[in-house]
Amino acid sequence: MTELICIVCPNGCHLQVEKNGDDIVVKNNKCKRGISFAIEETLNPVRSVTSTVATVFPALPVVPVRTNGEIPKSKIMELMKLINSIKLDRPYKMGEVVYKNALDTGVDIIVTTDMTKLLGGN
Repeated sequence: MTELICIVCPNGCHLQVEKNGDDIVVKNNKCKRGISFAIEETLNPVRSVTSTVATVFPALPVVPVRTNGEIPKSKIMELMKLINSIKLDRPYKMGEVVYKNALDTGVDIIVTTDMTKLLGGN
């Protein structure tokens, strides 16, 4: 049996999840969303990732980035290696893609700040 704390709604239910073959039994949920959360978390856990990437600008050596969707939890370490290899050589605007379709997940890595403003540009 696995115990999870549901993060879908403010209830924060302490779920008990048991996998019996192809069936997944969820207990202690106060709403149906807890069941969906527990099943997804058991079968295919995914996460959003936030980090920073390096730049060539001494005044702004790193900038914050994030995924614009969720990736499989099993790919986070590989994604971090990819993120750590990126070095931005021009100013990006907030929301602009710095790496498209990371690890063939369909998820992009985007900048979460406006570098132009931080570097004193327009």
